[in-house]
Amino acid sequence: MAQGRARIMHRYALKIEYNGAPFVGWQRQKDHASVQGVIEAALSKLQKGEHTITAAGRTDKGVHAMGQVAHCDLEQEWEPFRLWEALNYHCKPHPVAIVDCVPVTEAFHARFSALERRYHFRILSRRPPATLQAGLVWQVKGPLNLDAMQEAAGLLLGQHDFTTFRSTICQAKTPVKTLDRLDIERVETPWGTEYHFDVRARSFLHNQVRSFVGSLERVGAGTWTPQDLKKALEAKDRAACGPVSPPHGLYLAHVTYEHDPFT
Repeated sequence: MAQGRARIMHRYALKIEYNGAPFVGWQRQKDHASVQGVIEAALSKLQKGEHTITAAGRTDKGVHAMGQVAHCDLEQEWEPFRLWEALNYHCKPHPVAIVDCVPVTEAFHARFSALERRYHFRILSRRPPATLQAGLVWQVKGPLNLDAMQEAAGLLLGQHDFTTFRSTICQAKTPVKTLDRLDIERVETPWGTEYHFDVRARSFLHNQVRSFVGSLERVGAGTWTPQDLKKALEAKDRAACGPVSPPHGLYLAHVTYEHDPFT
């Protein structure tokens, strides 16, 4: 019997922005709203059948994104702008936006081709309750010592066993990771003082960034010293970690590839 011809698929890279508040996270879950589920449902409106898209990182419940990257495969060849517009139309009313869309080769893989993931975390320091920034920042009432936090952050750079800063349900094969950058900046805004954390590595453990920020906030507040954070790292014990920061201050900001498909 003659074999049927293999289907020709067209791969597209998507740059995605979303507000994570209404979602259980990126990953599709039965009976729960997810970012992946919203985009796959939109794709099914354009090409019948089930779709599976692959992302650079699986953000947790409540975590936002400014630069999530995913790829999808479609039988129909689309003009990128039309695909971009169609997906945004069918993602409504969810707070998910495709901000760029480009054709790529089968060699491109949103997850495995990624060289670095960059996360951004926002802490707002002010006493009045946040209104316009509610759900977009972690609010603390007191000022934070920037110099102490920067000193402590420097102790986390490089390759370490990050068991202390790893969720107990993390599925990574090893707790050993290399942290490339952890920069902290104080920014004065009309609504209060913000502290911005820029965290970069090839890959991260589950809850690693939020665990870093929660412990660094303790250093900034004066409850911990930088040496306390060093001792927590060296303990290689999850119980030594400071409080884990809430998810709504965290953003997946950028994913780096050897050849950026969006430039």
